Order: sequence, then C-alpha cells, then structure tokens
Amino acid sequence: MIDITLENFQAELIEGSVATPVLLDIWAEWCGPCKQLGPVLEKLEVEYGGRFTLAKLDADKVPQISSQLSEMFGVRSIPFCVMFKDGQPVDGFVGAIPAEKIREFLDKHVPGADEAEAASEEAAAQEALAGGDTQGALEKLQHAVATDPANDDARFDYVKLLLQEGRHDDAKVAFAPVIAKTTLVRRFDALQRWMDAIDFAAPPTGAAPAVADFDAKIAANKRDFDARFGRARLLMAAQRWTDAMDELLDILMRDKTWSEDLARKTYIAILDLIEPPKVKVADGQIPPDDPVVATYRRRLSSVVLS
Repeated sequence: MIDITLENFQAELIEGSVATPVLLDIWAEWCGPCKQLGPVLEKLEVEYGGRFTLAKLDADKVPQISSQLSEMFGVRSIPFCVMFKDGQPVDGFVGAIPAEKIREFLDKHVPGADEAEAASEEAAAQEALAGGDTQGALEKLQHAVATDPANDDARFDYVKLLLQEGRHDDAKVAFAPVIAKTTLVRRFDALQRWMDAIDFAAPPTGAAPAVADFDAKIAANKRDFDARFGRARLLMAAQRWTDAMDELLDILMRDKTWSEDLARKTYIAILDLIEPPKVKVADGQIPPDDPVVATYRRRLSSVVLS
C-alpha cells in the first residue's frame, strides 16, 4: 500500500500504473464509510497477490488531486476509488461497497492470475537476457507461454530466441499453436518468413545455396530479382539483418511491387524481428526507437515514397 502525496503522485500513480494497475482510495479521517472500506481494500490487495497496487490519498491533505479526480468523474462524496492503468484514470466506484462488488470491479481491470504470472515471467526473461543469461531467459519464456498460451508477446519472444540460438526444430514446435494466426499477427508472419528463410538456406535434400552463387547471377544481371531475393533470404537465415535489408532495398529501388510486394513485406518482417521489446510508457508518451530500426524504417519510406 502506498500513500499518495503531491511529491510522489507522478512516480507512484502515473508511472507506477504503467507496469501494474493502481487502485487509488480517496478517503478522509472524518469519513466513517472510508474507515469501513479501507481494511477491505487492504485484504483484497493481499488476496490478488500483486496484480494491482493499492494507493491511498487523504482528500484533506491533497485536495488538488482529489478535487480534480472528483470533478473528472462527477463525484462529490467519499470514499471514492479510481483505477489507474497505463498512466490514466480509467474507472471508479463510490462508497463502501461489498467486497464481492469490489472483486467484480477489479476483475474488469486487473490481469488474471495466469496472465499476471506469464507477464512477470516475460519481464524476468528480458532482464535475464539483458544480463547475458540466455538459458534462463528461455526457461522463463517457456514457462510464460505454458502458463498463458494466449500471450502473443511471450510466444514471439520465445520462438525468436529459439531461432537466434539455432534451435530451429524447437522453434517450430513452439510456433505450431499459432501458425494459423500468421495472417492476423504481423510479428508471427515475420517469424514464419524467418523460418522459411532458414529452410531455404538448409534444404532437407540437395545442395544448400551459397551467397556466392547469387552474387554471380546478380553481377550478370542487376535486375535478377529472384537472385537478389534468394541472397537476401540467405542473409536473413544467417541473421545478417542489415545486409539482408540492403539487398531488399536494391530490389525495391528497381521495382517497388516486385512479386506481389514480396521484398517490401520481407523487409518489414526483418524490422519486426530486430526491434527490441518496447519499453512500457504512460498513454500519450512515445517509447524511444531503436536507432537501427529507425534508420532502416526511414530508408524504406524514402524508397517506397520516391
């Protein structure tokens, strides 16, 4: 539980609710119903095990905030509770309502237990990866996907990391449950294109193609787009991302819609694959762009719009 003041309002309530929903209880010492509601909310915070944070604001001590929220929601009495998510007040209730009604309110806004556990594991995986613990990150992502199979972000990160580590068969197994979503989820389409490139670079039968083979064809005919695309796929399979995008740009500069937009779609897939996980920020704020992604996104726009 957190006591909200003018000094910590921004950090604890606005920024804090980006990571975890925050329920703000506006109360006062003289308010009898407030004293009834307070212990109920504190028990629910424990019961929900970190799925939301309880914050309390004394209306008499911090009238600037309490009056602004009351005016926003058209409320003139306390206790008054406001749910903050992603830095914004999104809903509220008035009065010392029963615990069951509060649970119904909370369940509309806080993640389910499995969803919260998976999100926590996903965040821990990113920390492990940043610290160089790839195996630890894989284990946490695997657990996140098993706990909440509908968590597309965790599944994307898991399959992507398996592919980065050369565990192609494991990646295909992990990807199989969502393969039908490749036309709906762009990042899943990106994973599919990467796996197709890996299969292209290492066919089950016959000799594997080599970059030098395509170089010779391109030297003979700079408009041999099949050769250029084949070369880009080999580079993609080898995780030489910027080299692959440079090759795809060469196609786009000569024919923007070649093979039903194949070069552009593959280029965008690579951007999706190399983009780091977005840092969560409050609504209305823009997370920082990765410099490589930003540069190559501008290059694509320059070519496509020219």
